[in-house]
Amino acid sequence: MPSPCKTAVLISGSGTNLQAFIDAVEDGEIDLELAVVFSNNPEAFGLERAAQADIPTACIQHSDFPDRESFDHAVITELDRYQPDLLILAGFMRILSPAFVSHYAGKILNIHPALLPLYPGLNTHQRVLDAGDEWHGSTVHFVTEELDGGPRILQGRLAVAAGESADELAARVQAVEHRIYPEAASWVGSGQVAFKDGQSWVDGKLAEEPILKTY
Repeated sequence: MPSPCKTAVLISGSGTNLQAFIDAVEDGEIDLELAVVFSNNPEAFGLERAAQADIPTACIQHSDFPDRESFDHAVITELDRYQPDLLILAGFMRILSPAFVSHYAGKILNIHPALLPLYPGLNTHQRVLDAGDEWHGSTVHFVTEELDGGPRILQGRLAVAAGESADELAARVQAVEHRIYPEAASWVGSGQVAFKDGQSWVDGKLAEEPILKTY
């Protein structure tokens, strides 16, 4: 990918992960060009974060479209104006259509608050506590048509503390997310990590397991 990698960040809400990217770029920690921040929600505070950082913004409301496919087609048309090399899903609360995933195949990243393949879906923190797990964390992965099932790139894990609530655990996991997501994205942007043949490759070698960091 070109340097710096042109990156689109897709959000629906407050944009805390977006802020982590903005801070990492401004601090020189990662070499990404944040080309546009897109939201399906005009009230998303993340759009204000982008404006404050002088990043172009775009918004298309999904409620204006009869189905997911027509909305995604409109999003593709809008995003392609910026010619992004990488798409970051940062709290984008929409399930992407197969056509969207295919159009940007190997260029979409997501972060999931669990150590995938454990706990895909929702309510991961409470599920971890209910199971009595020792470890919890977050996973950065490439996006495929399988929800939360794309090739994993980087996991950040932490030990579950005795007696902590789901909210307390969620806050600690989110702090990990803000560290690992920009880092993993920068690896993809630089070409160190790549999507090939439906799998994740690191430094030209097939990655059977994600890189793991403990916090």
